Amino acid sequence: MHVVDTTMFYAPRGGGVSRYLAVKHEWLTRNTSVHHTIIAAGAENESSAGLATVRSPRLPGGHGYRFPLAVREWQRQIVKARPDVIEVGDPYVPAWAALAAGQELGVPVVGFYHSDLPRAAGLRIGGWVEPGLRRYTRKLYGRFDRVIAPSRYVQRKLRAMGLARVDCQPLGVDAAVFHPDRADPDLRMKLGLDPHTRLLVFAGRFAREKNLHLLNAALAKLGPEYHLLLVGSGVPPKPHANVTVIPFERDPMALARILASCDAFVHAGDQETFGLVILEAMASGLPVVAVDRGAVSELIDVTTGIVVPAGSAHAIAEGVRALFEEDVDALGAAARRSVEATYSWRVVMRSLLRTYHGLAAASVASPVPLYAAE
Repeated sequence: MHVVDTTMFYAPRGGGVSRYLAVKHEWLTRNTSVHHTIIAAGAENESSAGLATVRSPRLPGGHGYRFPLAVREWQRQIVKARPDVIEVGDPYVPAWAALAAGQELGVPVVGFYHSDLPRAAGLRIGGWVEPGLRRYTRKLYGRFDRVIAPSRYVQRKLRAMGLARVDCQPLGVDAAVFHPDRADPDLRMKLGLDPHTRLLVFAGRFAREKNLHLLNAALAKLGPEYHLLLVGSGVPPKPHANVTVIPFERDPMALARILASCDAFVHAGDQETFGLVILEAMASGLPVVAVDRGAVSELIDVTTGIVVPAGSAHAIAEGVRALFEEDVDALGAAARRSVEATYSWRVVMRSLLRTYHGLAAASVASPVPLYAAE
């Protein structure tokens, strides 16, 4: 079986979709007989092992992303790959190209709804665009053979738009990479902090919907006993005295070391369709303080962290204080167990492959075995 993933959201300094595709490619290559190719936007039309790029202009202020314009060239690249199943990771040119390629090849096309387009655009442009974009989303995703939602929150939103063929498939985390044993005991010293400082961390794009201004304000309320590491790409708000900004870490091992070296993860974003970085933090043995909005609350319960009202720096600060009144180590250990039980890549990928197999079996007479190794 040959699976092609195609999206504009695959970039060297990309976020959760890039990490999902990179880990997916590695896992499928290492554990199965499935051939996997990523078709993404790039500076030129190029091909290498497992990756093909379609020439696309850089998106200004787009965190390294490029915005594809050539539908026919993108379609040609997909058809050239001769996939058995196509998965689409965005609602733009690659999606329409994939649908056309799927029709030309006679193969199923899956739409993975990684980001909430109407809500994200409404946040940046204004709420007036949301009804039109919901109609666009319904029109586009209604054409896919299957739609995958990364959370029950997103599944409900898509079904409310009138989409019927929507499966909930949470993403996963590499629990061998993101592990408490990665902790660097000297990190506080390297940062010039007191050894007893309560060290918090956030990792992700420095985008508007992440509400970094609330984290900054919360740290101002918490005072010097607490320190926050902001790890990511983009332009953050001017950091408070007890906030340190660290550039994006492309190397998962480097990010894993940072996460495991902290005491807790904090997340003020209220638009998350899943929250992959939260799972990475939990796998690293960190409890989480996050807001009760979007899909985040599906990942956290009272044994693994604290959920606070959205939109309030005061609520975040109080949530952090409340967390440290609990047994933080016990909460972190429970977070790790939760990830191991439910969100390992082995569990997630086997579920995805069952979906692909079912769709491909409807298109070909004799589907090939999916697994080379157990």
